[in-house]
Amino acid sequence: MSASRVVVVMGVAGTGKTTVGRLLAAELGVPYAEADAFHPPANIAKMTAGTPLDDADRAPWLDAIGDWAERHASGGVVSCSALKRAYRDRLRAAAPELFFLHLTGPRGLIAERLAARRDHFMPSALLDSQYATLERLEPDEQGAEVSVEAEPHTLAAAALEVLPPLSA
Repeated sequence: MSASRVVVVMGVAGTGKTTVGRLLAAELGVPYAEADAFHPPANIAKMTAGTPLDDADRAPWLDAIGDWAERHASGGVVSCSALKRAYRDRLRAAAPELFFLHLTGPRGLIAERLAARRDHFMPSALLDSQYATLERLEPDEQGAEVSVEAEPHTLAAAALEVLPPLSA
């Protein structure tokens, strides 16, 4: 992939979006953004308290990520849960050429990884709400799924393989 598209590394909490996103951005030589940095303080407080975000909470967050993607249309990687089709559509409204890399894996493995995280506001108790919200990529969406059962460097390499070439 040439550096003229933004890749959204998506999935539920604990799939390794940040780790894989940083590795992928480094491999592609493009900027990386962590979507958690776009959350307003009220969202972080809500999640820290164990309360799932609703669509209204996510709207300004998704708009900020969409703005970043639009500004980096020449190439970038951003991690973002992008759990619903409507959220991905909102991001695509700002940056139509987005490619969604959906990190997937067994719930037990993801729960273990999430429980082992330290210094993160997202409690493992919210994993079920993330799965309840998750809508898998549909055939008309630019994207691919990659299993998180491998090590991060292997995942990043697999991600590079599924990124389609850009048409000239």
